[in-house]
Amino acid sequence: MQSFKRLNTLTGWLVFAVALFTYASTVERTASFWDCGEFIACSFKLQVPHPPGAPFFLLLGRIFSMLSLGNLTNVAYWINMASVLASAFTIAFLFWTITMLAQKLLDKPESEYSTADTLLVIGTSGVGALAYTFSDTFWFSAVEAEVYGMSSFFTAIVVWAAFKWERIEDEAAANRWLLLIAYLTGLSIGVHLLNLVTLPALALIYYFKKYPKPTFWGGAAAFTVGLIILGIINSGIIPGLPGMAFAVERLFVNSFGLPFNSGMFFFVIVFLGAVTYGIIWSVKQKRAVLNTSLLALAFVLIGYASYMQVLVRADFNPPINENDPSDALNFLSYLRREQYGSRSLLYGPVFTARPIDQKQGAPMWKKEGNKYVIFDHQPEYVYAPGDEMLFPRVYSSQQNHPQLYRQMLGLAEGQKPTMGDNLKYMFDYQLGHMWWRYLMWNFAGRESDEEGAGYLLPWSSDQNAPDLLKTNKARDNFYMLPFMIGLFGIVFQYFRRRRDFLIVGLLFLFTGIALQVFLNSPPSEPRERDYIYVGSFYFFAIWIGLGVMAIAEGLRAYLKSDTVRNGLVVGLALLMPIMMGAKSWDNHNRNHRYQSVDFAKNLLNSCAPNAILFTGGDNDTFPLWYVQEVEGFRRDVRVCNLSLLGTEWYIQQMKRKTYESDALPISLEFDNFNKGKNDIVPFYEVPGVKNGIDLKQYINLIKTNSPAIQVPLTSGDMTSVLPSSVLFLPIDKAALDQSNFVPAMLRPMVKDTLQWTIGKKDLYKPDLIMLDIIATNNWKRPIYFSSTLASDNYLSLKNYMQLEGYAYRLMPVAVPGATDGYVNSDIMYNNMLKKTFWREFDNPDVYYDETYKGPPVISARIAFFRLADQLIREGKKDKAREVLDYSLKVIPDKSIPYDQISSNYVRFLFTVGDSKKALEIADTMASRADQNLTYDKTGNRFGNPDADLYVLQTIVEACKEAKQTAAANKYEAIFQKHINSFG
Repeated sequence: MQSFKRLNTLTGWLVFAVALFTYASTVERTASFWDCGEFIACSFKLQVPHPPGAPFFLLLGRIFSMLSLGNLTNVAYWINMASVLASAFTIAFLFWTITMLAQKLLDKPESEYSTADTLLVIGTSGVGALAYTFSDTFWFSAVEAEVYGMSSFFTAIVVWAAFKWERIEDEAAANRWLLLIAYLTGLSIGVHLLNLVTLPALALIYYFKKYPKPTFWGGAAAFTVGLIILGIINSGIIPGLPGMAFAVERLFVNSFGLPFNSGMFFFVIVFLGAVTYGIIWSVKQKRAVLNTSLLALAFVLIGYASYMQVLVRADFNPPINENDPSDALNFLSYLRREQYGSRSLLYGPVFTARPIDQKQGAPMWKKEGNKYVIFDHQPEYVYAPGDEMLFPRVYSSQQNHPQLYRQMLGLAEGQKPTMGDNLKYMFDYQLGHMWWRYLMWNFAGRESDEEGAGYLLPWSSDQNAPDLLKTNKARDNFYMLPFMIGLFGIVFQYFRRRRDFLIVGLLFLFTGIALQVFLNSPPSEPRERDYIYVGSFYFFAIWIGLGVMAIAEGLRAYLKSDTVRNGLVVGLALLMPIMMGAKSWDNHNRNHRYQSVDFAKNLLNSCAPNAILFTGGDNDTFPLWYVQEVEGFRRDVRVCNLSLLGTEWYIQQMKRKTYESDALPISLEFDNFNKGKNDIVPFYEVPGVKNGIDLKQYINLIKTNSPAIQVPLTSGDMTSVLPSSVLFLPIDKAALDQSNFVPAMLRPMVKDTLQWTIGKKDLYKPDLIMLDIIATNNWKRPIYFSSTLASDNYLSLKNYMQLEGYAYRLMPVAVPGATDGYVNSDIMYNNMLKKTFWREFDNPDVYYDETYKGPPVISARIAFFRLADQLIREGKKDKAREVLDYSLKVIPDKSIPYDQISSNYVRFLFTVGDSKKALEIADTMASRADQNLTYDKTGNRFGNPDADLYVLQTIVEACKEAKQTAAANKYEAIFQKHINSFG
């Protein structure tokens, strides 16, 4: 018995060491894309990230950041290492969890274990834990500063503790484990809420132990209690307690005339006093269950108290302070994630529905004088009968979602979806594409790292596959071995230990399918969302481990020696995770990958000093936040995220100085952009201003709520409108000349007025604030727009913009015909060749997935393309050739394959006299396009057929222009072969 325990402990630590070595060897050295840059910046300075925050994660990240010993470029690495360590511990606790479940299947006392028994339990647990170690999704999260690795750790340790509690006979000692589980659950809230969905299944562990003869209704009751506990924590504690505190706060301030925050303090003191009194009373009355329950509540609250960090740090108003949760109002909004809106789950409108009326919803409060007052109400929309349905899955009317729903379901324009369509979408897309596909990625094999890539089957072949697909580092076929072994484990546990099967099955269900149903995915996402369902992959890995035991049991009749049979099965089964690790290493190794940070630096260096830079989503913004906040790079540039510029708290933050950047020139006051105010300024053409409206005057009319630009709503309220599709802005030419804002060659083209057609469209709040900044700035600070923005974000001003690198600079002059901006070749040449960073981008051994082949590569190649094109137009062919050579040197095909933009290099290289290089690129790209299009004809898909056809057409035209007849005929034949097939 002691030998088994010792070996179990040592092997668990050995598995931990394997995972730690794996993740530490492949960890990202700097801030990755998506949320990592934000989390690292917020950890380093204890700032406030996006709702609902992750305060405990940030506190641990701050501790790890100190290991950088003042080297700011190493801060990101050490915060990433927090995820590495948490993920390695996850694997250890997974191992020990599987051993407990495997021992139940063995069903004999530890004192009677033979060598064969010990080998089987330890071996199967090791296989399951290592399979999860090398699974695609978990490995991805383990090597970056995201919350999912640490969240998985809390899930693992809580489940392990629950099964550990089950084995303890002494009730007093067992209760301490329940309190540990409660405390860990409270702490996990400060990382991520995933751990909470395990509570209903864990309630069954409690029930099965306390009631040795369980019944169906008893189990149902226990499961319901677990759901209630989940509801109490998720709705009653997390947002509920702050909600109740705010109700008391309003009473004290509005009714009793006491100062702000007095009601909050009173509520906290009374609530904690009541819990303390209850604990003391339950001890005196010897109410063990009540005492344990109250203590558990207290420990959940102690863990949840990490959110005090949010309140404290928000009160200091750091540079990153999302939602500004420094008071009761904003803190409640922060916890409720109101910034992201809501979606219907049980009953609501479908995507074709349009509101026919609007009712007042929940009140919205603000501080005014010495009281809290209602300034507006949340809108509640009323829909026509038939526009709503039960369990709406096809609900989103945002962006291009309606069009995508119609494509997926074969619906005509205007045709309403039926319940059949609704359920088809759920099963085909939400459960099939957005969950099952991810499960198979991890345990069958991934087709590639292309967006929307499927999974591989054992017979999936590379025959006829394009070269780029064959060599895609994420193309890993596991021959469904982990998946099949997991199925064996499911069947084996079902027949041997149905109670445990029910528990693990519910954990698998709640962290996978049920979570997908709750999230109700729209038809498109910014990126693959497999990381959300990592919990379900964790519990499937338990079945993989138990599946090894099932195989050993199945071979009992053929191999009589227990030791030989178990040793052989475990030894062969261990080859499976070894295969997974070997195949997956290259596409999970992020060592020497720096381009997310270098992209941010290149974007910032595209801007002149003291600039204002408008950016779009997460990948446009979070890396920039990181380099400014952590590495102190280009803090003179004010990054203004348009995704956040529609929120009142962010606009307020933009109106204050931060580091070397002065406050943004925003003239509108808080009441002009408060929540619910001017969220949408509808276009409503007024005949009197048909020829245009002065932008400065228009902003002033908005500011003063002038009736001159307001119309009544059906509710009786008034709303400001955009009265003309034409805007103009007077220009002080003398001031411009004095400041040298406009290059000498463009000064003759400057007019007295900047006039443009913004279009007959509604203005959203970010548009309104951008227009305010442009009008109020009066050309004092350079204003830039990131080249990665969507076309609508440029406010139809592109022909007044000057491209200087990765960003367009707004100028008071338009160049005729420059509908996509004009290139200042002198500034851009200096920025692109002397101020850019390309660390390891030319290293073919470094893995770059589709995210890195997106904005960093596209922005760079477009910039080099535009610069070379302009230099050729100016007759500077030597400089153009230098630009092209530099581009091909820092972003070579061997590490970043040529893309659609690269095909334009062929024409330029012919023009500058490098026909050899032009033909090399043409031959490489044409061959790949031919392979991709041929592969598409077999019913498969890799890449984009339209892009491949564009590449071929561009190469053909370039060869014809350069009088390369033989090459033109060769590529023309390839193009014609495919154009008929793809139309």
